[in-house]
Amino acid sequence: MRVGLCLEKKNGFRLAVAMIFAAALFVQKFMLRQEPVTAADAGRAVAVLLSFGGCYFLIKSLTIEVKQEGASSWVLSAVLPAAGSIFTAYHIQYLLLDAELRSRITREKMIYNILCCLVVFLVVQIVTNRAGLSCIIAHTFLMLVAGINYFVYLFRGNEFIFSDLKSIQTGLSVAGNYQFVIDDRARYVILLSALYIALMRKLHVTTPKRILAGVVWFSLAVLGSVWVGEKTQFVVTETWEQKGSYRNGYILNFVLSVRDSFVREPEGYSAETVAALEERYAAGPDAAEGGQEAGGFGQKGEPEAGGTDQTGGLETGGENQAQEAGAPASTGDAGPEEHPTIIVVMSESYADLGVVGTFRTNMDATPFYDSLTENTVKGYALSSVFGAKTPNSEWEFMTGNSMAFLPSGSVVYQQYITDTPTSIVSNLKNEGYTCVAMHPYYETGWSRNMVYPDMGFDEMYFIDDFDKTQMVREYISDQELYETIIRRFERRAANEDLFIMSISMQNHGGYTDKFENFPEPVRMLGLNYPDVNQYLSLLYESDIALEYLITYFEQVEEPVEIVFFGDHQPSLSSGFYPHLNGKGLSGLTQDELEALYTVPFFIWTNYESEAGEVEITSLNYLSTMALERAGIPLPAYNRFLSDLMEEIPAINSRGYYSQTEGGFLHKSEAAGTEAERIREYEILQYNNMFGGKEQSKIFFPYLEE
Repeated sequence: MRVGLCLEKKNGFRLAVAMIFAAALFVQKFMLRQEPVTAADAGRAVAVLLSFGGCYFLIKSLTIEVKQEGASSWVLSAVLPAAGSIFTAYHIQYLLLDAELRSRITREKMIYNILCCLVVFLVVQIVTNRAGLSCIIAHTFLMLVAGINYFVYLFRGNEFIFSDLKSIQTGLSVAGNYQFVIDDRARYVILLSALYIALMRKLHVTTPKRILAGVVWFSLAVLGSVWVGEKTQFVVTETWEQKGSYRNGYILNFVLSVRDSFVREPEGYSAETVAALEERYAAGPDAAEGGQEAGGFGQKGEPEAGGTDQTGGLETGGENQAQEAGAPASTGDAGPEEHPTIIVVMSESYADLGVVGTFRTNMDATPFYDSLTENTVKGYALSSVFGAKTPNSEWEFMTGNSMAFLPSGSVVYQQYITDTPTSIVSNLKNEGYTCVAMHPYYETGWSRNMVYPDMGFDEMYFIDDFDKTQMVREYISDQELYETIIRRFERRAANEDLFIMSISMQNHGGYTDKFENFPEPVRMLGLNYPDVNQYLSLLYESDIALEYLITYFEQVEEPVEIVFFGDHQPSLSSGFYPHLNGKGLSGLTQDELEALYTVPFFIWTNYESEAGEVEITSLNYLSTMALERAGIPLPAYNRFLSDLMEEIPAINSRGYYSQTEGGFLHKSEAAGTEAERIREYEILQYNNMFGGKEQSKIFFPYLEE
């Protein structure tokens, strides 16, 4: 390889064009700034432009001759993609993250990102057999993907993943509503990419034996893919804010999202199997063998929890193991004569830490919740998430589906949601209900602004629809959420049947910062974990607001049903958990693990209904229970779920409660009737989510015209 320098007049013209382009990037920056441009800003911009111009002119003036035969062409054909992959991977991380977040990614994950980039470089090189051109194409493609993510995060606050491609038409339709602006890091990335592409254009490298070269590059690409796949099989796709980029690296996270987008067809799945299930449940409740009467609830065992100790603190029994299954408890009626207003409160991070282990506090954190008995069915339910990923709990409740059959760490709203998702929303709309969604936070969070219209909600209320002066810490209070619910109830139209699905924000983590607007009255005795004290005090605040909500609707003449449950347990100091369960968060038995995924729930009515205790269930069953207690005729899928909970009283992403074994098992350990029922559940859920044209209209009818 020979390198020289050739000064040509046409390079001056090329430099002028490049400098105009580069200058335009900085002119845009200064035109969009609202504050005056300082001398330092202007000086920095000029220095960058001059540096870019000098480097660009030097590269364009280079002459590089590469011998196309012998070892040098093979070496360069291997070195250029390898070097390009390293450059591109770090380039992408620099574009997407600030210095503090970039520092969080591990060296191991960065290597995986480089290898993912290398696979793209090698695949392109198989097609072109020209190393320089391959580097240009591969780098440009990967930077375009990263650039899309750059703007997607800017607009909606979550990363761009593979499943977003199915909603690209929607994204393009609203793109004109946004202002496309870039920061200095993006400007530097564009200029460096321009220099890299200019350099690669000078390198005309080919391998003489194209077929042999293709075999070599293909083998290396397959080897790299298999190695990364093997090493990351238990790494989950991250979809919240920028976690994907700083935990996994953006390119690896995007690849993982491709992997997780393809859910394997369950064993035994066929149109005939679905048809057989349709035949059992199409004709109504009596057609399903083992079906229970409307209003029935199975009591299947409960992670033991103690009550308040003599100091008013929360004391627990310490054991997590589910008890013997009890007999089904009937509500005693089929609901009120008219459709009740149905209000759902999914309370952020609301949990009873007593199910995990024993501790004491200076006062009871949830006295009102604990006192609820009249016209109330209450107990514990399994969530599929711990500490985060709220929308999965929301989705399980509304659809009756379970995260048990989806990849670990996935988020349905951003990866698997269809545009016709059958749920309690569509079911109630078909019964004539007006369906309202309320979430006192940003509408783009977890893509709810796109998911909720598909769910069928008639009205949506987000942070700008609430009184932002009513804050606890830095989030809209539960009190303000409940007052908004009441205001919407009070302005309902005559004879309007109303369903409100609300998701609170008050108790969202973290719990370490102190706030003047939150005094934290509850504290532990004998232990000092400030975040735990703050969390328990938040529960106390939630309890006060809950009393306000229930007290109001006790006075309402029209029938009202309120469904309340926590979405997941909070993520607290890791050092706190050994004091609870003696182990911490690792090395747990299946029963001990499930205790971390257990949350309280209740279904309360302001009309006469039988009280009861449900010792253990799971969030995917709660909407069926709510429909039963409200006297709403159960659709076919809910009739299936009502039967299923008789055999499988609780199931989540970690396992299920086995009545045969009297404890929790992983679903792969199921046998006999339990295995068969879980298999039927998985088949129906797969048909619902991935059945396409074969989706059952009996089980998943969506909205009637």
